[in-house]
Amino acid sequence: MSLAVNASTFDQCLTSIRALPDGTDGIVDNHGNPVNISSNATAISYGLCKEVCGRDSGAFEWSVFSQQFSAWLLPWLALISQLPFGAKHRSDNVMSMLLTVGSPVLGAYSLALTVLNSQWIARRFSGFKYPNVGLAVRALSSLQQVPLEVSAEYGVLASMVVLPENNEWWTELVEGLDYIHTWSISAASSIAWVVIAYLFTVIDSFANVSENIQANGQGVGSVWLWLLPIVIGWLQVSPKCDFDRVAQALEKANRKAYLADYPNPVPLSHKTGRPAFVLQHYRRGSVHRDEESSAPIFNYARFFPWVHAVEQVAEAFERASENALSHVPVGRDVPWAPSDVGVHGDNRKGTLDDVQARPRRGSPIGRWGSDVWTRVIVASALALSLQWGTTGAAFMIVWFTPTKGLGCRSGAYLLYGLISTLVWLIMLLSSIFAHYSHLPHPNSQHLHLRGVVDETAARLSVALRRIGKFVATLNAVWIVVICLFQFSSFFDRCYCDSSVIGLGKRAFYTLLLTEEDIPVLRGAWIGGTLFYYLFDFVRTI
Repeated sequence: MSLAVNASTFDQCLTSIRALPDGTDGIVDNHGNPVNISSNATAISYGLCKEVCGRDSGAFEWSVFSQQFSAWLLPWLALISQLPFGAKHRSDNVMSMLLTVGSPVLGAYSLALTVLNSQWIARRFSGFKYPNVGLAVRALSSLQQVPLEVSAEYGVLASMVVLPENNEWWTELVEGLDYIHTWSISAASSIAWVVIAYLFTVIDSFANVSENIQANGQGVGSVWLWLLPIVIGWLQVSPKCDFDRVAQALEKANRKAYLADYPNPVPLSHKTGRPAFVLQHYRRGSVHRDEESSAPIFNYARFFPWVHAVEQVAEAFERASENALSHVPVGRDVPWAPSDVGVHGDNRKGTLDDVQARPRRGSPIGRWGSDVWTRVIVASALALSLQWGTTGAAFMIVWFTPTKGLGCRSGAYLLYGLISTLVWLIMLLSSIFAHYSHLPHPNSQHLHLRGVVDETAARLSVALRRIGKFVATLNAVWIVVICLFQFSSFFDRCYCDSSVIGLGKRAFYTLLLTEEDIPVLRGAWIGGTLFYYLFDFVRTI
């Protein structure tokens, strides 16, 4: 007994095949082996398929398209709205969406970097014994989504760290950044909708393996699975990505900032007007333009500058902490005031000269920052495992769907994963070149040559960034179009269903699915579904 694969489209073709004389060249079984009796035919060669069935695609069936689209693709498209945005310009928010869909590797990479940075900064400040260290960790961790620049000129950073009058500044800053962008009824409903729809369609597809297997959305559901952990991850991280709100928090806190002066500290605005923490504004086309886009996916571009800013603050706290542990007060010729709790306020007072003249005990800031490459490697590995865990599952499901091999559907998924990976690599290189072009070179003996190298790196960074965004946009459109093709019978044609790309001259089209093929196909689909969860498990450990 045999079961029809797509009877509505190829009934007439199958009737014509079985009416051919016995021994007709091109009549084969589901393994591509020749069959002499036409009435026993379950597959035909690609050449015979073109001759008898034609080159056109199968008939469009609205019932199949609407059911598959609403069950497999529409929930994922709706879930995209739960990604964090918050950039000043709508175009940046649109680009954030296109970059995430066009390169899930880049989206997962920025998410992983954000989590790893929060862990790193906690370790980086853990050895400091000085007031406001905990507040500094919270503030800097929350400022990953904005173009932060730390100013140490005129003693402003040292004043923020050592002066007791600036305790309120740290508190005000943390409270201003302590808003929540996390779980909501809308987000929970969207995620629940996706999960339930995915589970029901997976169960239904396993129960009806033989019906419309080429239009079945198993591959589509798997290729979009990356979106679920990224959305949930950002909801858990709760990034502070509303640029205007962060800018307002900084502005409000800076009104309470004090600068060391004689005989008493004065409001910072009365002196330099240059706060310790500022948000940069870049012109469009600038090498650092993506740093200003506060949507979290652009954390890839802010990674190196943010680390450098954190290292400046860490160095200031390190110097203050070591001096405090050595009982060296800020003010000159002032005895150390003992305290049972923390550092006494009298030990943190001094003039601007006292603050600026404090001995440097910490290690100088590196050109790139501490442990940056370790985090880049770990974040890259996590992002790649997510991309290829989902794309690999979709590829495996379609690969083992008759006719087995590399065809239009599996090739389209493979191309999507490859381009996604390429976009991530391009954008990563762009961020590296951008930071390199901005690095100081105080000891360089060839300043002119160094200037040329920096300018070349900056131009290369801008070019790579624009190429990456363009390719990501095409890839985002590509994956949506591929899913629509999957449901509209566009791929139901001899070329695609014969897996010509992979089998070449041995390509054949499977007309019927025998009962012996059902367990193998169901096992492949189950294996493809579990393939993602295996990668997810490996990624978590």
